[in-house]
Amino acid sequence: MKRIIALSLSIIFSTIIAQAQLPTTQIKDVNSSKKVAFNQCFEPGKVTVVSFWATWCVPCKKEIKNIREKLADWKKETDFNYMTVSIDESRAEGLVRSYAKSQGWDFPYFIDANSDLKRSLNFDNVPFLIIIDKKGNIVFRHTGYEEGGENEVYGKVKELVAQ
Repeated sequence: MKRIIALSLSIIFSTIIAQAQLPTTQIKDVNSSKKVAFNQCFEPGKVTVVSFWATWCVPCKKEIKNIREKLADWKKETDFNYMTVSIDESRAEGLVRSYAKSQGWDFPYFIDANSDLKRSLNFDNVPFLIIIDKKGNIVFRHTGYEEGGENEVYGKVKELVAQ
């Protein structure tokens, strides 16, 4: 019985660790059209917030808009990175690019056209947001968006940067 419990705990712990690490799944940089491994998109030693969105998702656009409006002030106070990943299909890449440019996005944005990264991270719906810590681990995951939710995210970012 003890062996079964120990084995079960070992499997559960391994699964938790595996989920915290960044997948090597390829995504496409919308500006350069180059593919890059997701785990290579992050600056070592720096906290990064990643918003997953789609052009058809109104709450996604609202979340990114609200983060973008506060981003300059937040970055004056706290050193971290921000990026977005669209889950739109590849045929919508032009729409993703034009939307980002029309909104004045000055942060990196990518597309996960085949939903490979979405499957790797095991989420179903957008908006979906993750925070990557200084060691490159996923330490926060959140699905959905409510007005003001970006302030909670920033609070977590400040905690992680201070560590």
